[in-house]
Amino acid sequence: MRFLSTAALVVSLSVAGAPQAGEKLDLQTIAKIRDEGMNHSQVMDHLSWLTDVYGPRLTGSPAILQASDWAMEKLKGWGLANVHRETFAFGKGWTLVRFNAQMIEPQAQPIIGYPAPWTASRGTVVAPVVRVVIASDADFDNYRGKLAGAIVLQQPERAVPLLEGPVVHHAAPGDAPPAAPSTAPIAAPSPDAAARLAAQRALVAKSAQFFKDEGVVAIFNRGTDAVRVPAGVGLTVEVQRTDGGTIFPTSSGARGADAGTAVPIVTIAVEHYNRMVRVLARNIPVKVELTLETKFFDETSPNGFNTIAEIPGTDPALKDEVVIVGAHFDSLQAATGATDNAAGSAAMMEAMRILTTLGVKPRRTIRLALWGGEEQGLLGSKAYVKDHFADPATMALKPEHERVAAYFNSDNGAGRVRGIWTQGNAAAGAVFEQWMKPLADLGVSALGPRSVGSTDHVSFDAVGLPGFQFMVDRLEYNSRTHHSNMDVYDRVPKDDLVQQAIVTAVFAYDAAMRGEKLPRKPLPPPPAPPRSTAS
Repeated sequence: MRFLSTAALVVSLSVAGAPQAGEKLDLQTIAKIRDEGMNHSQVMDHLSWLTDVYGPRLTGSPAILQASDWAMEKLKGWGLANVHRETFAFGKGWTLVRFNAQMIEPQAQPIIGYPAPWTASRGTVVAPVVRVVIASDADFDNYRGKLAGAIVLQQPERAVPLLEGPVVHHAAPGDAPPAAPSTAPIAAPSPDAAARLAAQRALVAKSAQFFKDEGVVAIFNRGTDAVRVPAGVGLTVEVQRTDGGTIFPTSSGARGADAGTAVPIVTIAVEHYNRMVRVLARNIPVKVELTLETKFFDETSPNGFNTIAEIPGTDPALKDEVVIVGAHFDSLQAATGATDNAAGSAAMMEAMRILTTLGVKPRRTIRLALWGGEEQGLLGSKAYVKDHFADPATMALKPEHERVAAYFNSDNGAGRVRGIWTQGNAAAGAVFEQWMKPLADLGVSALGPRSVGSTDHVSFDAVGLPGFQFMVDRLEYNSRTHHSNMDVYDRVPKDDLVQQAIVTAVFAYDAAMRGEKLPRKPLPPPPAPPRSTAS
């Protein structure tokens, strides 16, 4: 069904959705943004290119560079300016060339699995599988001289429950955002707990070196288990991993000079892992044929980069100020990185396409940033903020810091935008409340006071810039797609992604046209200097 005409929508917004006071919104342009986004969307085409053609987009791999080349050509074709890449040091790049694993004894069974990134090649080998239990230093002698050429299983069997809990999470009408977290300080671990954790980490490191010295071919693991996520109305629920051939890989190899020297790690489906554990418990041999071929890339030029483009501002007094919209462009390696985070990148690109198609003349510059290295610790956005705005280690501000009006981020899956997290910025929240009124019929109404983390807006918030994350329906993000082999195009609902792009375009336009930059929180204090250890 076609969306309302622009004229009819303007009347509708003026009657039912317009803010009553304070913010002066351009309802005519908002209506045009909605019309273009609803009736001429290209967002799923962007998504298909990023996932089906160029996924996975692991930072440092050939695929992410190819994806950036494609995105830059699209952005230039839409008329964006200053389209370029900015690099940052990352380490060695890596890509998977070929992988296959099959149990060949006691019966034949193809194994669903995926190698950890930055793991070494093994060629093709046939190897016995050995269950290894190392709980203390005394256990190493039980396996010394017995593991050469073997594949090791370290974890016990894990129960695979039926799918009885929430798997797909939609926000219900009237749901409040999760309550603000407690401001009480987090208690430091007891000396005994800290000592146990340190001992556990030391044992893990010692085990890894032991397996390497003993000539282990590979380590198979069964990935991560259920997770706990916010569920609205101040609640947190446990979301069950869907299993059923869905794998959630863990671990990553080194990217530095020692890249490719550790024993390869492969995450396999928990059901296939459990079968081997049970067979071995019966003292029946298990053999696996493993093919593993990978390729490393030296950092002759930085393997990390961000992709940047702009719609220039037109107001002589405000054109040097920027509204930035962004999403991380990179993904992990086990699928094509659809919900994490080609969806966010495609929505941000589509927002820029909508605005350029309409020929808007924003007062401020609207800048698109597609980040690299997010999966390795927000590396791209951290480098960009440090280069342009401020060094969080010293809180020394650069001139561009004052010119940032707002940063908006999308990286919580492919669901519909329900609102925005304010990062504890109540003054900005009051502005957003009015901006959302013309979008209420699209389901956008929630303000979350929390400071949420784990994605690129944190790099901006850390230096006192107004950086925000959109609040979206989680759908299957935690139960099926996040960092799994099922993070593919087919898990992204078209209507939700269309809505994401429209909301992004409206927020970017509102921020670019506003008389003042968005309110800011007080600057964070500079970090305390390290304590002297001199006597």
